[in-house]
Amino acid sequence: MSVLVLHRNPFAAFPYRRWLNGEAPGIEDRSPYEGDIVVLAARDKIESAGEQLPGDTGHDFTHLELFDTLDDERVRSRAFALAEKYRITHVIAHHEADLALAAGLREHLGLDGAWSADIAPFRDKALMKRLAQQAGIEVAPHTVPVTAEQARDFAARHGFPVVFKDRSGYNSIGLNIIADGEELESRLARDYRDGARDDLLIEAFVPGRMCHVDGLVAGGRTVAAWPSQYQYDLASFGTDPGPRVDLTLERDDPLTPRLLRLIEQTLAGLKPAGSRLDTHAFHAEVFHTPDDRLVLCEIAARSGGAKIREVFETLFGIQLAAQVTRAEAGLSLPAVDGAVDDSGLLRPRCMSGQVLTMKRPGLVRSLPAVPDDAWVRGFWLFAEEGQVIAPASGSADFLMAAVGSAPTRRACERRLRALGDRVARQTSIVPLPAEGPPPQRERGTHRTEAS
Repeated sequence: MSVLVLHRNPFAAFPYRRWLNGEAPGIEDRSPYEGDIVVLAARDKIESAGEQLPGDTGHDFTHLELFDTLDDERVRSRAFALAEKYRITHVIAHHEADLALAAGLREHLGLDGAWSADIAPFRDKALMKRLAQQAGIEVAPHTVPVTAEQARDFAARHGFPVVFKDRSGYNSIGLNIIADGEELESRLARDYRDGARDDLLIEAFVPGRMCHVDGLVAGGRTVAAWPSQYQYDLASFGTDPGPRVDLTLERDDPLTPRLLRLIEQTLAGLKPAGSRLDTHAFHAEVFHTPDDRLVLCEIAARSGGAKIREVFETLFGIQLAAQVTRAEAGLSLPAVDGAVDDSGLLRPRCMSGQVLTMKRPGLVRSLPAVPDDAWVRGFWLFAEEGQVIAPASGSADFLMAAVGSAPTRRACERRLRALGDRVARQTSIVPLPAEGPPPQRERGTHRTEAS
């Protein structure tokens, strides 16, 4: 057995060999993993988290190559070459942007796991919405505007604001809420200057609070899932300097069973009989409108970003990324232990949530101390004092993240907001004068072999 990992994250939160050895919550099989681990990793994600780049001996992989970004056109050819050299039997990918390449590799090599057609409904937002509608799920009015005129016609029919996004986008990158005709024309002039295209999606704005549902599917059955609600606007990552709180919903909240049912219906609609996508995490986002409708925004066949995986572990004792890593490596998953409700889903052990702050450009003068509150389940800083940092490039480009717990949602919110305010007071970032771009590092790849 040998695995190829496409890694577009910091390394600290993804100890692949430990997970493959069974060193993760809820896994009893601690059999040593004897196979090769071959990793293609994104240097930009490692550096932006303040981590040191692994050197020739600073990792436990068989082979590691660092690319400036995994969007590098050479990644695909290297992945295929390494798959042949190391006789890869399984492909692992956790980031939304890498799911299609991972699926294509499996399909080309005839490997177990999801293939391209299985992933497409979760990556192509237009296909996703069409299949969801066919399953009886409400989605926002939308279209794929091939020309600028089609986008203008859509806005004229549905009114402002409208939402522009990449058809296969992620982390709110490229997403804009267009308030009026002037903003629309500015976006159209940029996006359609080279003519027609079919990789964008425009949709009507849906008012209301955004909820998300996260869970684990094993052997085609959802074994654990729970809804949460963002207390902030995802698209405001570039303008919101304050704490951003995300909270789980209470067990007796009327929205909880409705959201869980909606996502089961969605998963059934996006995975036809015979789908090879049978064990995976998911992250779904749903609008709850002022008139009490649930409108699907989108759903991904991977675990959520930020610290959603750690919140899920607090709720259920299940580390989603570890479970998916083992599943994609062909290892068996343990039986999920704990009290279940009438639907067979696990009941959460407590309420949980996260508080986040976004990066903003400047010199980091001071950062908060690590809190010692017993209810804080995790605390992360993604910069160092004395470091010059760039502004947030997407909704997952954090300066600080913390996960907390409490017996009730209200208590959890009170704790997280107090922690967020404390972090804000203790953080100082001084803007730098505009003196042109910093020197550019030589671009390329870095390869290391384990001895």
